[in-house]
Amino acid sequence: MIEQIRLDGKKVLIGVTGSIAAYKACELVRLYVKAGAQVRVVMTEAAKRFVSPLTFEALSSDTVLHEKTETWSGGLNHIDIGEWADLFVIAPATANTINKLGNGIADNLLLQTALAFGKTMLLCPAANTRMIENPVTTASMKLLKLHRIEVVEPQTKLLACNTVGNGAMAEPETIFATSLKHLFEEEYWKNRRVVVTGGGTIEKIDDVRYLSNFSSGKMAEALVTALYARGADVCYVTTRAPQSIPPVHVIKVESAEEMLAFTKDALRVAKKGVLTKPSFHSETGRPELIQKTPWLFMAAAVSDYRPAYPQSGKLKKDSLGETWRLELVKNPDILATLDKTGIKTVAFKAEMNAETALENAQKALREKGVDAVALNILENSRSFGSDTNTVTLVTEERIVEIPQAAKIDIAMTMLENLKTL
Repeated sequence: MIEQIRLDGKKVLIGVTGSIAAYKACELVRLYVKAGAQVRVVMTEAAKRFVSPLTFEALSSDTVLHEKTETWSGGLNHIDIGEWADLFVIAPATANTINKLGNGIADNLLLQTALAFGKTMLLCPAANTRMIENPVTTASMKLLKLHRIEVVEPQTKLLACNTVGNGAMAEPETIFATSLKHLFEEEYWKNRRVVVTGGGTIEKIDDVRYLSNFSSGKMAEALVTALYARGADVCYVTTRAPQSIPPVHVIKVESAEEMLAFTKDALRVAKKGVLTKPSFHSETGRPELIQKTPWLFMAAAVSDYRPAYPQSGKLKKDSLGETWRLELVKNPDILATLDKTGIKTVAFKAEMNAETALENAQKALREKGVDAVALNILENSRSFGSDTNTVTLVTEERIVEIPQAAKIDIAMTMLENLKTL
């Protein structure tokens, strides 16, 4: 769902240093521009050896700041451009840049911009393994993390020096996703632990067959993306491999029983609170946790029944005969089974009869013991898997109609309305 998110009105400054990974910054600029953000670029002289400023000017539709373009008669200088930006992303960041930043050295325009920047910065390292893991570089990164700078960790893969190791810059999609929480973060959801379930459960018949449903998991992925962007600490329990979500903790499950077990564990952890910064109790010396009421979004489509006797191997049709009576047993009701004490819960309900849908949603609100029900009225099986949705948010106090929109926008609207519960 990351590709659906809009950054209209957001201002992003991208700093490019002298690394072969500079070509990846072109894709990063493209992602921000495509999402509607205003993008400007500042380059070191070393970076110009890898990518021309003209390339970034074509992609961003704005003049690049470097030694030859800085001017004090307009806004193209290392002070004004920093004041203009909502977020500063240094990608790639060489070991040289990291160590200079860690020591407050500002001997080029990019470093001067960083030193004068008063908001959050994302640092995306790119260097040879020995350089990135050198104790000096490691110490610099630890120091920078204490000063409004988040490090988007590099990857382990084949490097430009033809060795495999840690030091490849994170993919542009990962950097883009990580930046969302710094552009949309709000106090209510910030550091609040949230568990989201998604996808249709898979109930095994034998090793090649199963029972499932048409759920695509897209609404759950939209919720994960929206919650991450708002600053929540998200755990995603899903039956499907995530397609386009930010870097959150993902637990892959298959059956309803597995989903129940892992959701229980995730909620148990969520209730413990979250450590937001190195803070310790003055008397006990133990880390102090920020306690915010956790949330559960039960967006998974859970199978009501499962095969009573799942088989190993493959059942042969010759042994099954002309008709096959598959015995099914009822699955546990996850929402009814979970201990919802101390948490807020949103159930998702799909209905096909528009006349009785609202009544059924209100009934579920009472019987499941949840705080809200997100009602979705479907037309047929083709209603699954779309990128848009229409949701009615039902609580004890009110009914909120959320008109058809992209699923990420639906998720954002839901989060805004749920804050008052």
